[in-house]
Amino acid sequence: MATAMVLMNSEKKCEVLCSQSNKPVTLTVEQSRLVAERITEDYYVHLIADNLPVATRLELYSNRDSDDKKKEKDVQFEHGYRLGFTDVNKIYLHNHLSFILYYHREDMEEDQEHTYRVVRFEVIPQSIRLEDLKADEKSSCTLPEGTNSSPQEIDPTKENQLYFTYSVHWEESDIKWASRWDTYLTMSDVQIHWFSIINSVVVVFFLSGILSMIIIRTLRKDIANYNKEDDIEDTMEESGWKLVHGDVFRPPQYPMILSSLLGSGIQLFCMILIVIFVAMLGMLSPSSRGALMTTACFLFMFMGVFGGFSAGRLYRTLKGHRWKKGAFCTATLYPGVVFGICFVLNCFIWGKHSSGAVPFPTMVALLCMWFGISLPLVYLGYYFGFRKQPYDNPVRTNQIPRQIPEQRWYMNRFVGILMAGILPFGAMFIELFFIFSAIWENQFYYLFGFLFLVFIILVVSCSQISIVMVYFQLCAEDYRWWWRNFLVSGGSAFYVLVYAIFYFVNKLDIVEFIPSLLYFGYTALMVLSFWLLTGTIGFYAAYMFVRKIYAAVKID
Repeated sequence: MATAMVLMNSEKKCEVLCSQSNKPVTLTVEQSRLVAERITEDYYVHLIADNLPVATRLELYSNRDSDDKKKEKDVQFEHGYRLGFTDVNKIYLHNHLSFILYYHREDMEEDQEHTYRVVRFEVIPQSIRLEDLKADEKSSCTLPEGTNSSPQEIDPTKENQLYFTYSVHWEESDIKWASRWDTYLTMSDVQIHWFSIINSVVVVFFLSGILSMIIIRTLRKDIANYNKEDDIEDTMEESGWKLVHGDVFRPPQYPMILSSLLGSGIQLFCMILIVIFVAMLGMLSPSSRGALMTTACFLFMFMGVFGGFSAGRLYRTLKGHRWKKGAFCTATLYPGVVFGICFVLNCFIWGKHSSGAVPFPTMVALLCMWFGISLPLVYLGYYFGFRKQPYDNPVRTNQIPRQIPEQRWYMNRFVGILMAGILPFGAMFIELFFIFSAIWENQFYYLFGFLFLVFIILVVSCSQISIVMVYFQLCAEDYRWWWRNFLVSGGSAFYVLVYAIFYFVNKLDIVEFIPSLLYFGYTALMVLSFWLLTGTIGFYAAYMFVRKIYAAVKID
C-alpha cells in the first residue's frame, strides 16, 4: 500500500493512493460489506499531521434571515471526518480528501531562514466516482470540474472499483504555535455552560446554607436541652440522638472491608484533586496524548500511602487487629475490580483487532506497577496508620447493644440514597454531559477550571447532605450509621448510572454487542469510582460531625 508524502509548503493538486500503474483499487464483497456497515454506523476517520488531529469545518448560520447578506456564519469544527454518507438508501464513500494545512511563519533575523510551523489541519472529504477521476502512470490525477461528478457508490453485494486520492493546499495563518490547539478546544455553547455552572453554584450553596442553618439551630437547641442539669430526667425520657450515645461508636460489621473501601476512596480523592488542579494550570496539554490517564494512574499508585494510612487508622479505631490482611485488602479490593473489568473488556477489543486495545505488555507493566509500587506503599501507610493513636471517640461504648426501634418508611436505605444523591448530582449534571460527550461523541474536554469549581461544590454538597442524613438517622435512635452513611453519601452515583442509561438510549446510536458492552463496562467503572469518592467524602464529614456533637453534650 502506498503512503502519502506531504512536504512543507508544497502544493499537490491530486495524487492517487493505494494503486499501481494507475489501476483502481478493487474492494472484495466482504470488504465492501464492511465499509458499507461502517458508513451506516457513522464511523469517523482520524488523521494526525505534526501532532495535530484533522478537523472538518462546519459553517452554520446563526440567524435565520431571508437575506443571505445578513446571515452570520458560525464556524465550528468536527474532529476527524465521516467515512461516508447515505442518501436514498444508497451508500457513498469519501474517497478524495482535500487537505488544508495552515502554517505560521515565525519572524527571524535577516540572515536566517524562515521557520514554518503547522498550526491547523483541516480536511474537506469528497466522494468522486471512478469514471470522473483521470489518473496517469505517475500517480497523478485530474479532478472533475465544478459539480459535474457523481459520488462513489459502495454496493455491499458485489465488488467495487475506485480510486483513493488526495490533494494538499497550504495557507499562511496568523495563529501562533502556542495557540494552535484553541480551534479544537473551543466549545460551541460556552454561554449555556456558564449559565449552568452559575446556576449550580447558586442553587447548591443556597440549599447548603438552608440545611446548615436548620441543623445548627436544631443542634444548639438539642445541646442546650441535654446540658440542663435540672431536666436530665425529662431529657432521658425524650427521644433523640443523645439516647444512643452508648452505641453510636459501636464498631460495624465487616470493619476491614469498610476501612479498605474508604482507604481506596481517599486514594481516589487525592488523585482526582491533584489531576484536576494540575490540568487547570495547563500542565496536561492535549498534544501529549494519554498524559491525563498516565498521570492519573501514577498518582493513584503513589497516593496509596495516604489511602493505607487512613484505612489503617480507621481499622484500629474500629477495634481491628489483623492489620496485614487489612492492608492487603485495601491494596487489592478496588484496584482488583478495576483491573479485572478492564482486562475482560480489553479481551473483547483484542478479539475485534482494534487499534484501541491496550497492548498486552502495557497490561503487564500496569500489573507490575500495582504490585511493585502501589502494594508496598499501601502496606507502608497502613503500618504507620495502624500504629498511630486511633481516633478519639468522645463517649464510651456500652457492652450491651441498645434495641433499635422500628423505623419509618423514609428511613429506608434506598429512599435515603434517592434523597441524598439528588443534590450532588444536580451540582455536576452539566459537567457530566460535557464529559460524556468528550468520551463517547468524539469531543475534546479541556474546561478543567469549571471542573475544579464543580468538584469543590460536589465536596461541599456531599458533606452537607451526609451530615443531615446521619443526624436524622441518630434522631430516629438508629446507631448503625457507619455502612449506611457510606452507601447513602454515594447516592449520586445511582443518578449517574441512570443518566448513563438515558444517554445511551437517547444520544448514542450503538447497536452492536461489543460497543454496548464497552459502554456499560466503562460506565460501571465510573459509577463504582464515583460512589467510592462521594461515599468517602460523606463518611468522613459525618464522622467528624458525630464526634463533635457527642463531645458537646454532658454524658453521665
